[in-house]
Amino acid sequence: MTIDQNRSAEPEAKALARIVGLSLLATILVGMLSALTVGQGIDINLSADVVATARNMLEAETALRAKSYIALLVFALEVVIGAGLFLLLRKSGPLLAAWSLIIGLGAALLVLMGALFSLNAAEIAGNVAYTELADEKQRLLLTGLQATSDYTSFHLGLILTSVGNAGFAYLFLRSGLIPKLIAGWGVFAFSFVAIAIVARDFIPIIGHSAVTLSFMASNLIALVALGLYLAIKGVRSA
Repeated sequence: MTIDQNRSAEPEAKALARIVGLSLLATILVGMLSALTVGQGIDINLSADVVATARNMLEAETALRAKSYIALLVFALEVVIGAGLFLLLRKSGPLLAAWSLIIGLGAALLVLMGALFSLNAAEIAGNVAYTELADEKQRLLLTGLQATSDYTSFHLGLILTSVGNAGFAYLFLRSGLIPKLIAGWGVFAFSFVAIAIVARDFIPIIGHSAVTLSFMASNLIALVALGLYLAIKGVRSA
């Protein structure tokens, strides 16, 4: 009877894994498209120039609203991914799976905060009331504050996402549900991102563009590899 239950559970696990994999790939694709389209010039995370970004935001109400709604989509996808990974891995380590889920949901909420900051900036840019309440420099300052808040929420969210993903990757490594190379690389890459982002606030050399490029590339490779494997193969039998 137990064997029959395990066999019947396998197709469900594979189907769930494919949903997680497709959602993960969709998150990557949506993020890239957003950065290349609506995010150009108004996403502080793509530029270190706060003043130029704030000026652009004052002229980009529609793009800011689009950016916020895209963030809502990413939030929904992140929830699906976190819940799916928890369901797949809870038997391999209930405590770590639950902890990783909570961390991941916290990161998703920060994505939601980013959407809120974009909507705030859209209101400042398009609502005529702000032209009466504040002069041009004050409006620029207000949009600059929204941009800065978006920057901090994004990077804190990236840290939390990486920590949560590292936990899930470790459970994949221990359970053998996916190839150890993909799982092991995930543990390394996700840990590398979290450690590097925190460390560069205290060790300036870690903030060098070469280091940033290396940990972002490592992270992207890990996410794409995990997403593709889950979407195509699902998971192995436990």
